[in-house]
Amino acid sequence: MDTDDYPQLKTSVPGPRSLSLARDLKASECRGITFTSPEFPVFWESARDAMVWDADGNRFLDLTAGFGVASLGHGHPAVLAALKEQSSRLLHAMGDVHPAAVKVELARLLAEVTPGDLGRAVFGSSGSEAVETALKTAVLATGRPHLLAFEGAYHGLTYGALAATHRADFRQPFEKQIGLSVRHLPFPNPYRPPGGVDAASCGRFCLDRVGEALRADPQVGAILVEPIQGRGGEIVPPDDFLPGLRGLADQHGVLLIADEVYTGFCRSGRWFAVEHWGVVPDLLCLGKAMSNGFPISACVGRPQVMDAWPESTGEAIHTSTFLGHPAGCAMAVSAIREMMRLGLDRMADAKGRFLMERLKPLLERHACVGEIRGRGLLIGIELVRDRARREPDPQAAWRVVAAALRRGLILLSGGPGRNVLSLTPPITITERQLEFAARTLDECLALIGSSKAAGAEAPR
Repeated sequence: MDTDDYPQLKTSVPGPRSLSLARDLKASECRGITFTSPEFPVFWESARDAMVWDADGNRFLDLTAGFGVASLGHGHPAVLAALKEQSSRLLHAMGDVHPAAVKVELARLLAEVTPGDLGRAVFGSSGSEAVETALKTAVLATGRPHLLAFEGAYHGLTYGALAATHRADFRQPFEKQIGLSVRHLPFPNPYRPPGGVDAASCGRFCLDRVGEALRADPQVGAILVEPIQGRGGEIVPPDDFLPGLRGLADQHGVLLIADEVYTGFCRSGRWFAVEHWGVVPDLLCLGKAMSNGFPISACVGRPQVMDAWPESTGEAIHTSTFLGHPAGCAMAVSAIREMMRLGLDRMADAKGRFLMERLKPLLERHACVGEIRGRGLLIGIELVRDRARREPDPQAAWRVVAAALRRGLILLSGGPGRNVLSLTPPITITERQLEFAARTLDECLALIGSSKAAGAEAPR
């Protein structure tokens, strides 16, 4: 436990400096942003590979990759070198007027790595911006403003993306200001099949609902889908679902938009999750891991779809001050080339299988574990109060998150019921670290199973 690639705790967690910083932050930041409690958070000071150091000198193993961003590991040397070199020459340019040359290199590289004939990009700074660019593109290309999205979906929290996000706790306070017409349809979750059907039939059931919605509303111009739901609980749909959506979109003349902000750039064991099913969307939304740490995103589309945008005559109708930021573009070029060099898609697939094998015994040992699922290093452990009824247990999930933090593991809980342990570590994490993570999760699950009173109440 004293080697550099394992957790090492020098103080209590959170330690005294983290607790002091939490008090200061609470006094100066809007209370709606950072959750604080006696057990949360720790304040990061530095990170390398899969390890994070907090303000108290504690060392943690990061099973989140910082919300799925650091797929190459924190502080990857090549990406940092690209940032240093670019920022020493040019830190800011004029993205849609006099752009940085490196923006061209990134646009060409995205056309190379994305599937099919996707090859025209619009850059942004966040995943929400990529989604909103796709929504604007859809209405320009089809002339139809309505949208189909899915239950459990998370597409971001700016207003256009929020309209497509399903969770009521995000949407309800702002419903009166959300103007986009979106209909949310069931997403095929084999563990909890919608409509009373069985797991084998849930894909067909959901496709039938999409077909009905398209026939009922001729103003639908696009279908927006996460190929694998991330914040929705690592839900992998049945194999007939994505190809079926592609077929329905073609049949009805609507666009298929794949939100791969979370799943893109090798996370699922393929460069892009749609490739598991051989599907090429009309528009692909990208972000997070694209630069391995800089806020940059992109919407990449088929040329004939992106040509629905009018040619700029000197005033772009969609732009931003930091569009195609030089540092972000340079980091993204470096990160993508490193992914290619390392075969990061194959690495994610192999390490995901390795971790799954070590997590399987949790199903036998712990009655609260209902299912373990995922693709690549996008894995969800669903915790339930009762396996037969499959009732979500958010309290158990929170207790495991808190207990794991005290043992040096950083992880998150997600899903609509906030009962799914979400494992999205850096893809470069070592097998030794994955084994340690699996053992520690086993210990934490045993702890909460033996004492239902352990830990604090889950955040609401």
